Amino acid sequence: RVLSLELNKDRDVERIHGSGINTLDIEPVEGRYMLSGGSDGVIVLYDLENLSRKPSYTCKALCSVGRSHPDVHRFSVETVQWYPHDTGVFTSSSFDKTLKIWDTNTLQPADVFHFEGTVYSHHMSPVATKHCLIAVGTKSPKVQLCDLKSGSCSHILQGHRQEVLAVSWSPRHEYILATASADSRVKLWDVRRASGCLTTLDQHNGEKSKASSEAANTAHNGRVNGLCYTNDGLHLLTIGTDDRMRLWNSSTGENTLVNYGKVCNESRKGLKFTISCGCNPEFAFVPYGSTIAVYTIFTGELITMLRGHYSTVDCCVFQPNFQ
Repeated sequence: RVLSLELNKDRDVERIHGSGINTLDIEPVEGRYMLSGGSDGVIVLYDLENLSRKPSYTCKALCSVGRSHPDVHRFSVETVQWYPHDTGVFTSSSFDKTLKIWDTNTLQPADVFHFEGTVYSHHMSPVATKHCLIAVGTKSPKVQLCDLKSGSCSHILQGHRQEVLAVSWSPRHEYILATASADSRVKLWDVRRASGCLTTLDQHNGEKSKASSEAANTAHNGRVNGLCYTNDGLHLLTIGTDDRMRLWNSSTGENTLVNYGKVCNESRKGLKFTISCGCNPEFAFVPYGSTIAVYTIFTGELITMLRGHYSTVDCCVFQPNFQ
């Protein structure tokens, strides 16, 4: 199915946004509802199910937090995410320096976290049962962990030297977090350990830096602005402004040296890309100018470019139920 993907002529999504769309998320419970966040602060909730039973249909917008809503984000929404276990709650973060926890039924914020700088990215673990921590990457080099249960920012992870552009929890181990920064580094953390990060990924696998300390390790030769785990959590894919994409073994931290060629990346902020789920082999879908590049993860082969947009693609999301 992935090899024969083409633009669907029969279905589309109701157009509500009047400006760029930065982020999408489909809830993992039923795979039915999708959130989108816009560069004007608007958030829209769609029902992807075909209620008309006709072959061609438009996915309806059920509701939105529009410009006139009293609690709308003041600036661009960079990340939206459903609470992983329940569609009654979703989260959004914005360049207005806030992370908001929303009650889906009332469309009112149940909680708001304020930060000192722009928020680039946030993420809740898809598998955690023992904690309710939201990882947040901001203009500060410190990674913030906000506790949904207590409503406070419980810990700070220190180690990056510049802004944190992307954060992602492992889908395999609930305490493992990956963070990507403008300092060219990707760090893996066990959030139970106060002492510092577990590893800093090294693109040279220790070959170049045997003489120098771990502090020299870089994942990319530029800002690292995209992170995505494979669904089994065994590998981590990163993207940097050096126009490179790298695949890492997430337990050893080793660079697998898969060559994807030049992966153009001009994003000044976090790059939102995604990996397929339940395919063999698995594929990466990466926004690439006005197209989406589709790569096989383990061979690095560029399979196809999905064309159809007229302007820059900002994000993409994979619907696992229908591949």
